[in-house]
Amino acid sequence: MRLRRGAFLGGLAGLALARPLTAQTLGGSGDRSQALRVLLGRGSVEPVPGGFLFAGNRYRGSYRILADGRVVNEVDFDDYLASVVPSEMSASWPAAALEAQAICSRGFILARSNPNRPYDVVPSELAQVYRGVGSEHAASTAAVRATSGMVLRYANGFAQIEYSSCCGGFSESSADAWGAAPIPYLVAHPCPYCTASPEYRWRANLRAADLSESAGRIAPQIGSLQEVTFMEFDRSGRARSVALTGVESVARVPASRFRIDVGARKVPSLLVRRQKSLFAPGTQAFAGIHIEGRGLGHGVGLCQWGARGYALAKGSAQEILSFYFVGTSIGRI
Repeated sequence: MRLRRGAFLGGLAGLALARPLTAQTLGGSGDRSQALRVLLGRGSVEPVPGGFLFAGNRYRGSYRILADGRVVNEVDFDDYLASVVPSEMSASWPAAALEAQAICSRGFILARSNPNRPYDVVPSELAQVYRGVGSEHAASTAAVRATSGMVLRYANGFAQIEYSSCCGGFSESSADAWGAAPIPYLVAHPCPYCTASPEYRWRANLRAADLSESAGRIAPQIGSLQEVTFMEFDRSGRARSVALTGVESVARVPASRFRIDVGARKVPSLLVRRQKSLFAPGTQAFAGIHIEGRGLGHGVGLCQWGARGYALAKGSAQEILSFYFVGTSIGRI
């Protein structure tokens, strides 16, 4: 389940594809030289039938070792997704939701090609979580196989794929989330399907010590921190900036930067509905802030809990994806 995939701001610096992927490079060709290449890191490798062991996990496919000692897993694209999908979404969820996730996870890689690295993707939340055979599940593997080769397309190319755990009832536009040029299919709109998420509504108390530490990194010129205020709410209700008030001055910083610096788990989303300052008992000494909000993650693109809710309402994977990626269509690689 993504903090992201709440924990991310947009483009993923850790992700690169070593060459453009085509129909010949994906899914079932059996040609290891054309397999997806996952950078696992440094460590010892033990070959086993059908794959190898690395860092306590079993992986399908083959491996090679780069000149700097890092291990790269060369694996069939759908075998990779068989591990990714249940790592990103519960395999107990409805088949339509899992199929939507499989299509998204496939497109997530394709839309981020970069020819300058000797690997395609990293195995962590910097891209998509990949743990090898141990994370596979029959239901999610069936979803991967049922959607093999399917991707979201827009105009003449692959759609840019974003997803997060729960949009809190209102998806976010990519332009508002990251200040980039608008993407026609990543727009803000109500979502009635994610109310079952544990993070649909949340409360959090942020301690002055943690806030002051973050303010010291982001805006050291303000001096001792006195107040934190989420502000400039966009059309989805998410804060776009945070005012940091200190004894010397006030600094306004991007809310997304503040959230990441404080900690994405401490501030589940920027869809903040209520906030108030906290003070030490019997004093006016700043003790932190209390915030209440909705959702987990950035809210752009697929809402995973929303996909679950839509699927429970008998929606198909195609209907789910059409709802969250407006104007796209499912095509083949």
